[in-house]
Amino acid sequence: MPSKSINIPSNFNTQSVLGFPSPSFLLNLCKILVVAGLLLSSFSFFIININPSCSHVSTNSLSNPLQNIVVAPPAPDPPTDIGDLVFGLVGSVNAWPTRRHYIESWWVTNLTRGYMFLDVPPPEKLLPWPSTSPPYRVSEDNSETILKFTKQNDTMVRIARSLLETFKQGDKGVRWFVMGDDDSIFFLENWIELLRKYDHNKYVYIGGHSESVLPNFIHSFEMGFGGAGVAFSYPLAQALVPRLDECIKRYPQLYAADQMWQSCCADIGVFLSPQRGIHQIDLHGDISGLLSAHPPVPIISLHHPEKVNPYFPKLDRKDSVNHLMKAAKVDQSRLLQQSVCYNRENSWSFSVAWGYSVHIYEAMYPMSILQKPLETFKPWVIKNVVPPFFIFNTRWPVRDPCLAPHVFYMESIEDGAEDDLIVTTYKREGPRGLHACLANGNHSADYVSNIRVYSSSTKLKGESRRDCCDVVSLDESNLVEIKYRECLKDEVVA
Repeated sequence: MPSKSINIPSNFNTQSVLGFPSPSFLLNLCKILVVAGLLLSSFSFFIININPSCSHVSTNSLSNPLQNIVVAPPAPDPPTDIGDLVFGLVGSVNAWPTRRHYIESWWVTNLTRGYMFLDVPPPEKLLPWPSTSPPYRVSEDNSETILKFTKQNDTMVRIARSLLETFKQGDKGVRWFVMGDDDSIFFLENWIELLRKYDHNKYVYIGGHSESVLPNFIHSFEMGFGGAGVAFSYPLAQALVPRLDECIKRYPQLYAADQMWQSCCADIGVFLSPQRGIHQIDLHGDISGLLSAHPPVPIISLHHPEKVNPYFPKLDRKDSVNHLMKAAKVDQSRLLQQSVCYNRENSWSFSVAWGYSVHIYEAMYPMSILQKPLETFKPWVIKNVVPPFFIFNTRWPVRDPCLAPHVFYMESIEDGAEDDLIVTTYKREGPRGLHACLANGNHSADYVSNIRVYSSSTKLKGESRRDCCDVVSLDESNLVEIKYRECLKDEVVA
């Protein structure tokens, strides 16, 4: 079939029909791109000359602008404070009337958080429950869940499970669980300073050893003794709680609750961070020798007040605790920490346990000697035990006038009495009953009846060295004055 002829108009634009831009359009576009390129080059040159560091930006950064975005690190947690702690305390209804005042000496109503776990509900004579004590809870019955399988001591299992029961109370914002007994005396400010050293977001297990060798040997040198206080970080407690009952049943041979905790921590790879200021007081008798030579660390706790003599010999146990807490409420950072200074004219050494006692020796002894406690106490187990008794060195009390101290105990404390200083006054316990130390010039200290110590109201912080001191007044009157100060760089106390 012959094809038909098609007539195309002379003004018809085939480029428009096929979608191609016209030559004039392309020419205009090229002009625009050239001008834009010149402007961009000029702008880049201008920026690089203003800020030469831009010239070092890599091509990778330019090609991927997301690489230049700096992600700010998360804000650090605020320092640990009292509201971040929850105390889990264990006691019994029968012991509570006589032990209540130990807890109330440090518990602060509406500030401290925690619970007192009792063995049975309190009887009517103990109700209404006082607001000055931790709120009570009754421990769960373990007879069917654990005891019928393990035959362990009911009280010890109850203490071990107090961590679980404290956790189950559901307190918000907890960083640390601090466990203890109803005869635990805690020093809250020092607990806080101690816990601030550790990362509460990690698994942390903190406690102290027994002072006597045998309890450490029987139980474990890797164990925190729970009566004096054991601290668990929240993540560690969270990891232990679901496994605690099974862990207790896994160790039916263990007697002590605190050894159960230690074993359960070890099973998940967590080990004790020991602290010297946590005092189990596995001792008997007069512990004034230990308290008068406290190491240069904050005192965190004192346990077993009923197993030793009153801290102050002329007061009963309750009043002794309250008297010590008078100093604690003014300055816990220095409480009991030992400082040594000298009166070289008389060859006297002064050993000050701030807020507790002062000893005068009629001879010059360096710190390396005086830091050893006088062994005025006895070990926890006395019969059929051979040395060493203690986990620290001691000095034997003797009747040698050059070695036996004149002993003074704190009588009063004044905060900010003058020049923003704290003034503690110490009174002689009684006559020493010995003649003067003739080897050092026959300079008797028998006439001294009172010692006044001036210390700064600024608290010791962190890993500060102990305070040094100077004897600023010593004459024929019955008063000696001592003033605390910062130790000089590399100062030798000897």
